[in-house]
Formats: sequence, C-alpha cells, structure tokens
Amino acid sequence: MTAAAVETGGAGNFLPLRYALRELRSGLRGFYVFIACIALGVMTIAGVGSVAGSLQNGLAREGRVILGGDLAFNLIQREATPTERRFIASQGVVSTAATLRAMAQTPGNAALVELKAVDSAYPLYGTVALKPALDLPALFAERDGAFGAAAAPLLLERLNLKLGDHVKIGAADIQIRAELEGEPDKLAGILDFGPRLLIGEAALRATGLLQPGSLVRWHYRVKLPDANAGGGAVSAAVDAANRALPEAGWEIRTRTNASPRMQRDVERFTQFLTLVGLTALLVGGVGVANAVKGHLDRRREVIATLKALGATGGGVFTVYLSQILLLALFGAAIGLGLGAALPFVIKSAFGAMIPLPIEPAVYPAQLLLALLYGILTAAAFALWPLGRAHDIPVSALFRDEVSAQTSWPRKRYSIAAAGATLVLVAAAILLAYDQRIAVYFVITAAAVLGVLRLVAALLMAAARSMPHKGSALVRLAMANIHRPGAITPTVVLSLGLGLALLVTLVEVDGNLRRQLTAALPKHAPAFYFTDIPAADASRFDALLGSVAPGAELERVPMLRGRIVSANGVKAEDLKPSSDAAWVLQSDRGITFTGTVPEGSRVVEGQWWGPGYEGPPLVSFERKLAQGLGLKLGDTVTVNVLGREITARIANLRSVDWQSLGINFVMVYSPGAFRGAPVTHIATLTYPRGSSARDEARVVKAVAAAFPSVTAIQVKEAIEAVAKLVSNLTLAIRGASLITLLAAVLVLGGALAAGRRNRIYDAVVLKTLGATRRRLLAAYGLEYLILGLATAAFGMGAGSAAAWFVVTRVMDLGFVWLPGPAVAAAAGALAITIGLGLVGTFFALNQKPAAVLRSL
Repeated sequence: MTAAAVETGGAGNFLPLRYALRELRSGLRGFYVFIACIALGVMTIAGVGSVAGSLQNGLAREGRVILGGDLAFNLIQREATPTERRFIASQGVVSTAATLRAMAQTPGNAALVELKAVDSAYPLYGTVALKPALDLPALFAERDGAFGAAAAPLLLERLNLKLGDHVKIGAADIQIRAELEGEPDKLAGILDFGPRLLIGEAALRATGLLQPGSLVRWHYRVKLPDANAGGGAVSAAVDAANRALPEAGWEIRTRTNASPRMQRDVERFTQFLTLVGLTALLVGGVGVANAVKGHLDRRREVIATLKALGATGGGVFTVYLSQILLLALFGAAIGLGLGAALPFVIKSAFGAMIPLPIEPAVYPAQLLLALLYGILTAAAFALWPLGRAHDIPVSALFRDEVSAQTSWPRKRYSIAAAGATLVLVAAAILLAYDQRIAVYFVITAAAVLGVLRLVAALLMAAARSMPHKGSALVRLAMANIHRPGAITPTVVLSLGLGLALLVTLVEVDGNLRRQLTAALPKHAPAFYFTDIPAADASRFDALLGSVAPGAELERVPMLRGRIVSANGVKAEDLKPSSDAAWVLQSDRGITFTGTVPEGSRVVEGQWWGPGYEGPPLVSFERKLAQGLGLKLGDTVTVNVLGREITARIANLRSVDWQSLGINFVMVYSPGAFRGAPVTHIATLTYPRGSSARDEARVVKAVAAAFPSVTAIQVKEAIEAVAKLVSNLTLAIRGASLITLLAAVLVLGGALAAGRRNRIYDAVVLKTLGATRRRLLAAYGLEYLILGLATAAFGMGAGSAAAWFVVTRVMDLGFVWLPGPAVAAAAGALAITIGLGLVGTFFALNQKPAAVLRSL
C-alpha cells in the first residue's frame, strides 16, 4: 500500500492511526515531558474534584452528627419563648444546647473558655469522647455544691489543672471530672478562640451569666420521629416553622446544610485548586507545543519520505494528530488514575489527622471533566505546530536541518487551534464555582501569556541589535538568544508563568502574616470585652482606669440581629455579590449612636446627629451595601430578639477594618432599639504596647470584679486566625508546587528540544577551534541573561498580582516584601542555568565526526 493510502485508508481500516501506532513502537523518546505535563494537570483537576466530592459526601452523610440533629433552630441573645418551644417539641425529640464565651477562674489565674452547656438529651446523634469514660448525667451531676464538667486538654494546660480540680465560671463552682477528647457536633460551630468546657444546663443557670442581652447562642436540635425520613420531611418541618412563626428570627439549619460555612469553604477551595490545575495545564501546554515541535523536527526525514511517496500534507497532519491524541489520552489516563486514588490515599494516610468527614469514592463526572481539560489543552497547543507541517515541502524539510521554518499554518489549522482554545476557556468559565473569578483567571492568563511573548520578542530584538564587536563569547551568547529556532520564547513562557505564580503566593502569604502579626503592636487593641452589663458600664470603666492607667478604652452598646429583608425582598431571595453574601448568612453585631464611630467616615449621605429622634435610620458600610445592591433611601429589616425593626439607609460609611477597633456593618440612630436589653462591648489599647504582666493583671481584675464579662486577648484571637491562615497557605503552597513542577518540566523539555541545534553548534564551533571552557561560558551567559530577564518579569508580574489579590479581593493594605520575591527569582535563575548547563554538557560530549557525517 502506498503512502497516499494514508489519506483514505483501506479495507475499512483507519491507516493514520496504524501509522501513528507504528511510529510509537520505537518508544516515547521526546514525549516524557508531554505526558508528564498532561498527567500533572489532569491529576490536579481530577484529584481536587474527587477530594471535594468526598468531603461533600462525608458532610452530607454525617450531616445529622455534625448538626446534632435532623433540624436545628438557632437563636442569639435569647432563649426560645414557650410558644416557640412547643412548636419545636411538636417536631420530634429536642436537645437544647447553649454556647458562649466565658472566663474560667482559679485562685491564681483566669482563662477564656468556649463554654457549652447541654441538657440530658444531648447528643441526639453521635457520642461524646471522654477520658475517663463517663455517662453525661454522672459527669454533670452536682456534688457538694460543685457541678461537673469536661475540659479540653488545652484548658488543663493553661490553668495548670488536673482532674478533680475546681474552677469558677461566673458564680458557679465547677469541678473538672474528665478530659474532653471529642464532641460530635463540633464542626457545626464557629471559630473557637479558647478551649472547650462542657457543662450541664443546670450549671450554666447557676453561673449567673444568662443576663438580658448576654451574647449566648441557643441551639435547639430536633430528631425527627422517623429517623429514616427523607429530605421531604425535613423541608416540611422548615416550611411549617416559617409559616407558624415567621418573626421568630431564628436561623434554621438542616442535616443537608449542617455546616454552611464549611461547605462554602470546600467549594471555594475547590475553585482555587481547580484554577491551580488549569494553570498547571496552561504551563504544560507550552511543554506540549515544544514536544510536538521537537517530535516533528526529529521526524523530518520520515515526513519527507512520506511526502515523496505521495502522502499529502493533510495525511501527514492526520497521522501525527492521531499520535498526539493517543499520547494525550495516555497522559490523561495516568492523571485520572492518580487523581481518582487521591481521596483514598488521604483517608488512609491522614484520616485520623483531618477533622473533616471524608467519604472516598470514584466520581465519574469529575474524572470526565479532568479528561476534557487535558484533551482540550493538548489539542489547543498541538494543532498549531502540527498544522505548520502541512505545507512544508520535501526540500524545505531537509533544508530545515540548518534553517528553521517559521511559516504560519493554514487558516483551517489556525481556526482549529483557536476553536480548541475557546472551548477550553468556555469550559473553565461555565463549569467554575465562581464564574467571576474564572473570568479573571482567563483574562489574566491571556494577558500574562501575551506579555511573556512580548518580553521574549523584546529580549530577542535587544540581542539582535547588539553591536557585532567586542568579546566573541558575548556575541555568541547574544546570537543564541535571537537566532532562528532559539529557545528564548519557550524559556520565558514556561519559567515566567511558574515564577509569577510563586511570587504571587509568597507575597500574599507574607502580607497576610504581616497583617496578623507585624501590625499588631501599633494598631490593635490588647483586649476585647463583651457582655458588659449596661448598668455596670461606668464601674467597669473605673476599674480599667485603675488597673491599666494610660490605656485607651473604647466602649459602645451592642446587640445581635439578622437581616431578614431589604426593600421588602426576603434575605434568601436577594442576589448578593460573592464578597457580600456573608452578611446575610448569620446574625451580625449592630450598635446605635448619635456620632460617627471611630474608624468610620461618611462617604455618601448625611449623618443624623446626636439629637435625632425620628424614625429609625441606619448607616451601612459602603462596599457591602453595593454588594447587596443597596443605596441611599433603601430600607433594611433586621430581627433583633424576635422583633423586626425596619430602618431607612441614611448614609454609607467607609470603615477601617484593619485597625481591629470596634466597627460594625450597620450602625443605627439612637432611638432605633429603645427599651431593648443591651450589653456593651469594649476595647482596651495600650498606645505604647503591653507586657504579659500588664495583660494578666487586667484579666484577673476583670474576672474577679465582673464574672459575667468575657475578656478576649487579641493576640490569642489573632493566633487562632493565623493558624487557620497558615494551614490554608500550606495547602495552597503544596497544590501550587504542581504548577511549579510543570514549569520546571517544560523548561527542561524546552532545553532538551533544542539539544539538536546545540549539538550542531557545538560540533561546528569545536571544529573551528572553540574550547569547551569558552563554549560553556557562552552558553552559561546565555542562560544567565534569559534567567535574569524572566526573573525580572516574574517578580514584577507576581508582585502586581499579589497587590491586586491583597488590596482588591482581601481589602487589606499591601507592602512589597523584597526578601521572598528575590529568593524566588534567585531559585528560578539557578534552575535555568543549572538545567541549561546540564544539556550543554551533553552537547559538548558529542564526537564531531559522527555529527558531521550526518549533515
């Protein structure tokens, strides 16, 4: 059969596929980077989707345990009324729990605790892990005037306690009878600033902490009569609650959304890691293009022979496209296998360490999505170099040994490459969790690729314009940078993308840490105090004035309320932006005052003034108001203590959240909550900083004089948040290493692809008398120049991206941190020179005679 049969096949056989398979019999030389790049990107996307699916399934399967029931009715600052209790009890078995922050006192010390009080029905699902194992009635029973409790090991460590010791919580004497090793509904809670102390409901009422307006969260968990009832029964109960008690103001959760915050975090983290996978594929796409170009370069004699025997350009294109798709499928299969196995590996190796329920399984939809991304990436980056082979004549193919062909492919191949790219972009946007972020990613990626290509072109133009005088070593290095077939564009693209991402990550990470640590001594208060009784506010001020002379005290009244509607539209029907949705998801702190709060500035509208006595007015934080679609004159309704208050937006404020002072999303006019029981919140700031002794004196004095007041040390709160940020950035770094690995692979592949030209150059130059040392110096200088140019771009682009993320997305101040950026650039430079010289050693070891005979 002639080579022309490549076009049509014979006897029903698809001959291009047969030719492609025959060529692959010689091995995968030149395609290892291609396969690795596709496998890495596909593995990331498949693994992220599989892990996210496993977490979501685990959260759904353990929903009852996490929530503590099939339903939960949550209230803030007040208990359910008798009418509300009767309704809740009509739905099934009820367990009541209360959570609040309080101070645990010993004769010589005091510490903040996350207090949780439960009734005799607790837990409805799951078990409480205690050491030693005790049943809860025995644990909580009152003996000799003391109530029992279980304490987290951290509390025992902080207060130097052992089992059997006593602490004071408010007016109650509490005996520590067990260590608390686990509670089934812990994941449904909020961020903890202190160790857990588990007590009974009777002990909580004995503390005297339950005062009107106290910051206590009440949770009424319900176990439905039919434990196997489906989602319809749960939905019916929620609908009945909304119909019977529409103004209760409670937050209702079900076993299907036991931890909305955690589910949102999983979804957002999945979005980010999917973008990391797409970035890895994008970087790997450069490797795909290099591998295809290098493969066609090595197969020029074969292509020339096929064309000489009658094969058309279309037939050659079909053969090698079939080959590329087969290799892409092979690489994707490796990535799919690794990605599908990732949840099982995590469960097996780290299941005991991860506090989240993970249910490993194979998720075909996620695997198909990853496969789609992998094949589209391979097609988008391979069609262009494949298309160029169509119109290259036999003579040009042989001549390409010394003169690279730079013609554009035919229009149909250009359109096919553009089409594959557009489909890849559409998939990345339409299938994303947050399409806005996906659009930003696509635009940014396109811009970075364009700028990198421009950097490479400018670098080549600068090298071309250098005067042809001076050192031969410099002239050779410059010629290598701009000559036909130079590796400059590939090195700049692959290394520039990876370095820009790395600099972005280290700058964002450094700025987050700076916000949480470095800014504290100058800007942050040392303490937050909550639950200050309004009647004792003046006495509280006097106490702090005596124990912390010179410190600045700021105190304001505070309530908690939930936004239930805006302009008559229910909160659940509003369409907030992604960065403002959190305002509607739970209760918010609110205050009232006649003067503009410190740290706030009115930017739209007019302030009502201290003497205002008219209808309720509210001041809203400007960015959040815009995110909710609110403007001056609109109305907002909040539910406070079971009462709905509607107020008109009188002005919008800009708030300095970074000061960590007392700031609120909503500030009301003075008479808006007249008659409501309120407590006060206060901050204490040491202008010149405070010592551990200063802070300990304040904690002891406040705990002794005001047992109901909770003192939160800002440093401890910041450390809790910093721990979360550290864990998040650690996970991000680990995931992003995949992209960096892809960049290094692509760089290595680009240098390997240019090895043929390097060997030719080295042989000719050595024949003309060049020494090994001189050639090494010339190549080293070339790689140094390429690395420096790429490092400069990577530092600039990465720093700009970090500035955008920190200032626009996180709404924080940005400071450029040169140390991490320079370290990343130095690492990139070392990699470029190192990999380049490794390839150079290989080229210099070639014998001139064998190479010259093949020319």
